[in-house]
Amino acid sequence: MRAFRVVVPASTANLGSGFDALGMALGLYDEVEVHTAPSGLAVEVSGEGAGQVPCDEQHLLVRALRAALRALDHTVPGLLLRCTNAIPHSRGLGSSAAAVVAGVAAGYALAGRELDEQALQLAAEFEGHADNAAASLLGGLVLAWSEGEQADRYRALRLDPHAGLHATVFVPSQESSTKTTRGLLPAQVPHADAAFAAGRTALAVQALTTRPDLLLAATEDRLHQDYREPAWPCTIRVVRQLRSAGVAAVVSGAGPTVLALTRDDQPLPTGLDAEGFLVKSLKIDLDGVRVAPIG
Repeated sequence: MRAFRVVVPASTANLGSGFDALGMALGLYDEVEVHTAPSGLAVEVSGEGAGQVPCDEQHLLVRALRAALRALDHTVPGLLLRCTNAIPHSRGLGSSAAAVVAGVAAGYALAGRELDEQALQLAAEFEGHADNAAASLLGGLVLAWSEGEQADRYRALRLDPHAGLHATVFVPSQESSTKTTRGLLPAQVPHADAAFAAGRTALAVQALTTRPDLLLAATEDRLHQDYREPAWPCTIRVVRQLRSAGVAAVVSGAGPTVLALTRDDQPLPTGLDAEGFLVKSLKIDLDGVRVAPIG
């Protein structure tokens, strides 16, 4: 294909105790038009990140695209990329993973190849874990893990989330840095907390796929959320308000966005103090990244 459009969904990760292991694709999308050119590189960005992200070879999408082309032993003379971004940057909604997945998908399309397991490996290498990348790549609910002596071979399994599951995000205006918020986490956790996380993560898989009535218990966490409170006190306040009202609320990824998961028969509580947050209801994306020709 010489001109095509890549559409990639946002993602949420962790989903409670499933730290670096659980991810889910959300119906908020970045779009990229990819055109081959006789030479050079031109990058145009509108929407989220416009005027802030680099528009040269340092753009994350471009770096991922180049990595995919090298892996597939393919070259192109030049490129024009038009990026229209709807995923908020640095809010815990997988904007960087979406850019990487879009770049990898574009590289595969330019090489005339279908996405495969190597595509996940390429995307996950940029972040060092596969939860967000796998969700944007595959859609639905994903279980991600790593293998090998250096834990540098990334794998993921896609599952269908329960059809009655609904997602609402509470997005604050301030941005976050995953590197900074990870620095708040302890190097070691008590054995009891590790055992608690293992049980809740296993329960979360069941709750998210077949038993949404178990979501509140399944999304309890002792691994990371409370440790992030000094960075995001308002985020943790909203999480606790929602959970006190019986809603399965979690910090989305590294924050500061809050994710609330509800069932068909479960409205969000009224009177919630969500000042400073933009509230969006999102479908759960089931398709993952999509590539289609233009014209």
